[in-house]
Amino acid sequence: MTTTPDATTRDATERDAADSLAAFPNKFVRSPEVRAYLDGNSLGRPTTASAEQLASFVSEQWGGRLIRGWDESWYELPLTLGDRLGRTVLGAAPGQTFVGDSTTVVLYKLIRAALNARPDRSEIIIDTGNFPTNRYVVEGIAAELGKTLRWIDPPLDAGITADHLRAVLTENTALIMISHVAYRSGYLADMPGITALAHDAGALVLWDLCHSAGVVETQLDEWGVDLAAGCTYKYLNGGPGSPAYGYVRQEHIESMTQPIQGWMGSSTPFEMGPGYLPHHGIRRFISGTPSIIGALAMQDMLGLIEQAGIPAIRAKSVALTEYALELTDELLVPLGVAVSSPRDSRERGSHVTIDHESFASVNAALWKQGIIPDFRRPHGIRLGLSPLSTTFAEVQLGIEAIHAELAN
Repeated sequence: MTTTPDATTRDATERDAADSLAAFPNKFVRSPEVRAYLDGNSLGRPTTASAEQLASFVSEQWGGRLIRGWDESWYELPLTLGDRLGRTVLGAAPGQTFVGDSTTVVLYKLIRAALNARPDRSEIIIDTGNFPTNRYVVEGIAAELGKTLRWIDPPLDAGITADHLRAVLTENTALIMISHVAYRSGYLADMPGITALAHDAGALVLWDLCHSAGVVETQLDEWGVDLAAGCTYKYLNGGPGSPAYGYVRQEHIESMTQPIQGWMGSSTPFEMGPGYLPHHGIRRFISGTPSIIGALAMQDMLGLIEQAGIPAIRAKSVALTEYALELTDELLVPLGVAVSSPRDSRERGSHVTIDHESFASVNAALWKQGIIPDFRRPHGIRLGLSPLSTTFAEVQLGIEAIHAELAN
């Protein structure tokens, strides 16, 4: 039987004690049934503030203000919250970010808007490792419009690089669809470099920020990004199905048209007129009535991010993933586990993927123990480490539990 190495070599106590963000994990709802939560890159823990706010909203805002709430704040919330998200997390000036719809719908809108802006170009570049929704939406739109897909097939433990793009970029490239952090490997793409390369070829880029927003420093304005989209239930802790967001660079807003024309994006939404004219500004990218309840929890998380600051959050993210790799090398690699994420923290988001042929059954066993990582087929476990809510002790407990399952 394999023995566990001396625990003193990987003790998390000192790391948690020295953590500058040590006060934050207690600001999240922590169930005694969950001993270690290592899936913050799929669904973030609720904040304690959100637990209180959701209850008071029903009685005070929804129940008390009723329809008056739309005039008082709800109507503007997709834009005011978008501006706050842009300022706090995205590096975006006001008037370029909206909140609403699902990630799939936002992607559809922005992809179509980008292709409409490049009508003389026929090709879309996307990679086989991109999140399924991204691939499915692009495939559907390409079939709908008669566009050609150019596929990049990155390594399992990496993602798209500038060299990959140079091999497929042509004068016919209209749009590149790429994830800032690859959902499986955690590979952190070079956003400014790739964006500049695309622009040199006359193409637009749409960045998926689902696995990076809130844990990776991002400067959409400074880096010249055209379009971006992301969800809010991962590192932004908005809760299951909380609304997505979209970013459109200021210079593109008035010239782009999105395909889902809804009443709230019209120039005169309350006149209920016979024809549609798009609203000026980023509101034209809104379609129907947004989910107000779904946007509540994200606001509380943005407050915590504002307190901590993205640089400190990113530093904690790097420290957590480095610790996870250190423990993996010590405890799991000798048992045949492969690391399927970049070793260089400059190329890694806030999750680490490890692979072993037994991980489907191991993951199921861990869940029964209240240790919650994430399983990705065919045989990968993702350790999603959310810096404000995850402790080093949870990382240690999780990896020791994986070791115990494999060893026995």
